[in-house]
Amino acid sequence: MKQLISVRAIIRENQKTLLLKRANGRASILGKFELPGGKLGYGEQPEEALTRYLKDDAGITVHSMQLNDVLTYIDHDDRDIQYTFILYIANVAKTGAKISLSENYNQYAWMRLADKGQDELTESAKLLLGISQQQIVSIEKNAPNDVPVDGITSVSINNIIIYSDGGSRGNPGPSASGYVIMSPSEEVIHQGGTYLGVTTNNQAEYHGVRLGLEKAIEMGVRNVDFRIDSLLVVNQLNGIYTIKNRELWPIHERINQLVKEFDHVSFRHVKREFNQLADGMVNKILNAHEAQEKEDAV
Repeated sequence: MKQLISVRAIIRENQKTLLLKRANGRASILGKFELPGGKLGYGEQPEEALTRYLKDDAGITVHSMQLNDVLTYIDHDDRDIQYTFILYIANVAKTGAKISLSENYNQYAWMRLADKGQDELTESAKLLLGISQQQIVSIEKNAPNDVPVDGITSVSINNIIIYSDGGSRGNPGPSASGYVIMSPSEEVIHQGGTYLGVTTNNQAEYHGVRLGLEKAIEMGVRNVDFRIDSLLVVNQLNGIYTIKNRELWPIHERINQLVKEFDHVSFRHVKREFNQLADGMVNKILNAHEAQEKEDAV
């Protein structure tokens, strides 16, 4: 699967969001509103690319920008393309600045999201603005759909969601990793984890992904959508950031090998409050280990 990286900006003024209407492009986006931005050029940094797009396509000078989220998206027109969207909150240099559109757009609007129907927005804009969530749909025809997993029946085995987490009490310190596997309707079908010994938070986060992938292979699933609350780990797994810590290289390489066993694996960032089940698994393992240590010391 080909991966393309795109940067997009949320620019707000008076509780309204700037959207641009496509004047060219494929049929699924032509004439629809989207967030400003575009694909990264070779060797280009995300912030540099976004600054360029905002200036060229809308005549906007950026004062500052803050990383907001990283999401993956499968193109509906070409399912062999996976987009990784890097989403920023951008502050313009001058409030009320005039918008000057390039040939790529023929209209702009400052909108409250409720002002526009969903059919007027591109699919990626709806995803980035939190209006919709993409479900990964398998295109395999002869794969089993209802397979008992850990005593739970009538669960799709082809596509799963994995919430993974890892934590270290001390960083480095006693560490554990955990994961929760869910169906596309977010029904829990398996959960697990392990005590790691003394490691760092980042190592524990990576081991959570590794454990989830190994279990998914055992289950025979083909498509996996990871939800992880560490934005750093998500960016590294998506190839946006390089890994400078050598201790992470072996785990990262192991994950890369495991990913090859699937048709599709995506890594998506979620806020910590949406990852409570996996976080709870980590704390459960660490608490059990501490209790065992105290018992052994008596």
